[in-house]
Amino acid sequence: MNRIDVKFADLKSKGKKALITFITAGDPDLTTTESLVLEMEKAGADIIELGVPFSDPVAEGPIIQAASARSLKNNTNLNDIFNLVVSLREKTNVPILLMMYLNCIYNYGKDNFFAMCAKSGIDGVIVPDMPFEERSELSSEAHKYGIYSISLVAPTSNDRIKAIAEQSEGFLYCVSSIGVTGTRSSFNTNFDEFFSQIDLHVKIPTAIGFGISTPEQVAALKKYADGIIVGSAIVKIVGQYGKKSVEPVCDFVRSLKAEL
Repeated sequence: MNRIDVKFADLKSKGKKALITFITAGDPDLTTTESLVLEMEKAGADIIELGVPFSDPVAEGPIIQAASARSLKNNTNLNDIFNLVVSLREKTNVPILLMMYLNCIYNYGKDNFFAMCAKSGIDGVIVPDMPFEERSELSSEAHKYGIYSISLVAPTSNDRIKAIAEQSEGFLYCVSSIGVTGTRSSFNTNFDEFFSQIDLHVKIPTAIGFGISTPEQVAALKKYADGIIVGSAIVKIVGQYGKKSVEPVCDFVRSLKAEL
């Protein structure tokens, strides 16, 4: 069974919600990334997303774009990230996902990419620039190696919500609002309406992401889903503190987890 399934089942049995955290791999360096993963788990992160740095991250706001640029300056590549996960798997069983762009997978070779995901210990992949209707581009290779391809659903998905919710795997990534990633002071989405449509059709856990950046927002949104995803707010701390970011990041993670 995929580690994502195990984690959500364990949390559900305890009446808890998942905290999913995101950092960019290689920012400020891979050694710090490894420490952040291990210490975030201790601080309460249940699932961790590693962003694969890309030169044109179209779904990302300025915070994660800057992190990608810092990582690329270190020449971070997919093989480095696979090796990082191999090292992490000697120390932790936390579910790990890659968030990345389709072009990176094509350049690496689809079969080779998913084979390396399985070999290194990655549980799922989020590809924000791959439309749901084109999921078959990756699904056969992903299924071959037991890797979940995580689908995203947005408030603007409208008539597509039913198909996306019914056919997703691992967990359904529910985008809080339209636009790119980044911290937000408020949300314009009608979450009652959005999740009333999702809950009619979804068969797997749900998680809300994009823009969630405070414990207060976590407390307000947790009733809608099985998990909360926080990325840019954490990446911002990493950008501020660099190699000394582990402690302030973990303090922040603990404050988020306290609301779940």
